[in-house]
Amino acid sequence: MTALTLEDIAQDTLGHQHLTFVVAGETYAVDTLVVREILEFGQLTQVPLMPPCIRGVINLRGAVVPVIDLEARFGGTPTRVGPRTCIVILEVVDAEDTQVLGVVVDAVSEVLEIEPTQIRPAPAFGSRLEPHFIAGMVKLGEGFLIVLDVQRVLDVTELATVAQGLTPGLIP
Repeated sequence: MTALTLEDIAQDTLGHQHLTFVVAGETYAVDTLVVREILEFGQLTQVPLMPPCIRGVINLRGAVVPVIDLEARFGGTPTRVGPRTCIVILEVVDAEDTQVLGVVVDAVSEVLEIEPTQIRPAPAFGSRLEPHFIAGMVKLGEGFLIVLDVQRVLDVTELATVAQGLTPGLIP
């Protein structure tokens, strides 16, 4: 007989839950392990010379947190703020550091249990997103849910390069 430890139980349950949200009428999901919290859309401080996808920064308990507009990041227009607009705070781990970033979404939907076997590779066509932003797709009812690769969507180096490209006098 094998005893289950708390670590075994955590491994069984963690990583299968995904937060779903809507951006520009499309439903997306991210692993709940990267989600820190969800905030009502509030006052942002604008940062001069930033690309349209960087909406500004917020003060989160004394920390300056950049806020990325996902609709603009995906090549659309900046999100129009409505009554359900939220900022989802995410932790992104890269090779050097852990970054805390906020993303503007039209609405948060629900948390879904998604088994890794349900996630299928995304087709090379048919999405308005950069293919490397998509970790996979999940059949959901009659449609599909796009699971985002948070590391790539919020790649701090790429976002800095975009910002430099729009800043006069800086070499991209």
